[in-house]
Amino acid sequence: MNGPLLQLIQGITTGRPDIALAGLIVGILLILICFPVHEFSHALVASLLGDDTARQMGRLTLNPLAHLDPIGSVLFLLTGFGWAKPVPVSVHRLNGNTRTSYALVSLAGPVSNVLLAIIFALLFRLLVPILPASTMLSAVLTYGLEVAVFLNMILALFNLIPVPPLDGSRILAAILPDTGAFILDQLERYGMFIVLLLSVSGVLSPLIVGPATSIASLLLGT
Repeated sequence: MNGPLLQLIQGITTGRPDIALAGLIVGILLILICFPVHEFSHALVASLLGDDTARQMGRLTLNPLAHLDPIGSVLFLLTGFGWAKPVPVSVHRLNGNTRTSYALVSLAGPVSNVLLAIIFALLFRLLVPILPASTMLSAVLTYGLEVAVFLNMILALFNLIPVPPLDGSRILAAILPDTGAFILDQLERYGMFIVLLLSVSGVLSPLIVGPATSIASLLLGT
């Protein structure tokens, strides 16, 4: 799967300025809005559940500079899979059942991307029918909004993979017995390498791209 940067290059090399411009816009939107919203959602839910660690460390903010991870951002621009800097959570400070509360904090990120996909899809349904046909503006907005919906679903599903430190591992740990949760915790030290390997090997594409495409098409009505 090609990320926004490769779509930009593709548009330039094939003489499609609409694709190039849309790729650039989508890349900026996702890195400056969608990643920060994802991490802000983690921080907000953690704060609501009693842990203000993220707030104290300046992560309860929509400022993208507080959240961006260089490797995750570059990988996302190239492949469409990526991540931001994880929000720190002091699990013992969360109210209620620790594992359940941590799962809710983790779930907040992917949910935020689904909501953003819905928002972009609504903009698509509202704007595209009233745009003048066969114009650069129409082509850029149509393609850009389609890709924004699709990539937000990619981000949501990618983060639900049950490999630490991705959000899916925290959600899975909430329903596993203690032994299973302990094994997941032990995988954390190798988690980033596993995620990188899965991202660049192409293993994730058939597992994520198909469902993301179907959901995006449903939201867009295409």
